[in-house]
Amino acid sequence: MKKLCVMCFICIIVSVGIFCRKAENFPESNYNTQLSGGAATTFLSNSQSFGDPVSGLGTYYAYVQSVGDNIFSQTFVSAPAEHFGGLGTIYNNVSCVSCHHNDGKGTPTLGDVNSSLLTRISIPGTDENGGPLAAPGFGLQLQDKSNNGSPEAKVTISYTEIPFTFPDGETASLRKPTYTVTNPYIALPANYMISVRLAPPVFGLGLLELIPEATILSNADPDDANNDGISGKANYVYNPYTKKKELGRFGLKANTSTIQVQVASAFQQDIGITSYIFPQESSYGQSQYDSRDDDPEITDSILNATVFYSRTLAVPARRNVNDSICLEGEKIFKQIQCSSCHAQSIRTGVDVRLPMLSNQLIHPYTDLLLHDMGDSLADGRPDYLATGNEWRTMPLWGIGLFQKVNGVGKDFYLHDGRARTVTEAILWHGGEAEKSKQQFVHLSKSDRTALLKFLASL
Repeated sequence: MKKLCVMCFICIIVSVGIFCRKAENFPESNYNTQLSGGAATTFLSNSQSFGDPVSGLGTYYAYVQSVGDNIFSQTFVSAPAEHFGGLGTIYNNVSCVSCHHNDGKGTPTLGDVNSSLLTRISIPGTDENGGPLAAPGFGLQLQDKSNNGSPEAKVTISYTEIPFTFPDGETASLRKPTYTVTNPYIALPANYMISVRLAPPVFGLGLLELIPEATILSNADPDDANNDGISGKANYVYNPYTKKKELGRFGLKANTSTIQVQVASAFQQDIGITSYIFPQESSYGQSQYDSRDDDPEITDSILNATVFYSRTLAVPARRNVNDSICLEGEKIFKQIQCSSCHAQSIRTGVDVRLPMLSNQLIHPYTDLLLHDMGDSLADGRPDYLATGNEWRTMPLWGIGLFQKVNGVGKDFYLHDGRARTVTEAILWHGGEAEKSKQQFVHLSKSDRTALLKFLASL
């Protein structure tokens, strides 16, 4: 009996020693390169690739995720209504999925039910928190629809085709958009600035939110100290919930710090629905204001479920990882310095509530920093620390599935969807990416094909 007790004591000591050891990262060399989102990877590769929840949520969280999924697809209606009321009075669309088709990008049209474009507006200067200064009578976003007959304005698009010829004779055409604000309900300020933006995909956001701030800042080089021509910088933005300035990581100019604020802002600005984050109507102080005493219009639980849904969508797996042409394209991607901004690998931090997103080696192909993309892509509208020429590096994971998710001929790229192909998107690059673009232009036909095949595998 004494011997048995001694053995048990030794086992306890050994066990304590094992479980008290400092956690060690799984060797990165052992990771499967298909796992773009680590444990939060889905192997769907069809039109629903962007809408698959991460695995391991458990019964309760899976239920919350499903509730959020239903809300994301829900069409909202005007108040008063027994369910899902609060639409408008001015708005851009009637549901989340109307802009984020199949949880991905949408269609770069303005004014119709399939539109996934919105138009930010402001005037020169900054507000009390360092953000864009709202345009009097219009706020920070033009709402082009209304359920009381008075949308703020309409925006029209016209395109000019710009032919391009590669040194080897291959041709392409770039369509340059011109945006015009028409039929404003009151006179526009003389010095207004607009920025037209296409709704981005919503998968993988929980992983991006968990990347430690220190990790993101370690890749910043605002003064280009290493003289490589690339000077990514962080954006710091105001969080209306915490009342603090925080690192921006979401939005096309990294102008939002958390998924919570991103979703609540979309409810208020895009659909016209108030919440505990934004309890005031976007039309407040304007003639369209409904004066109803019903704010916030959605419950905390509805907003929180939608946030959780957006946080827990899995990332599509990379495909053709052993294809020789794809592997050659990956080498070229690095050789021409695309990876200087589109950082391939990064590790998330820890959130004990979401172990499937924690401490994951992921491959988002973004540094989440702002970069000067040149005058051709500039919108001329500052957004906190982002200048009119700067945009956040767009994640590339899932880019090869845009056509399957959106439909053939509807896989649009860049901040306003002007590019119809990946080749066009690359050719629009300028500023800090000018050198990489020129190297792409002067690649041989076979090398360009390899690079594009690699990107299509992501």
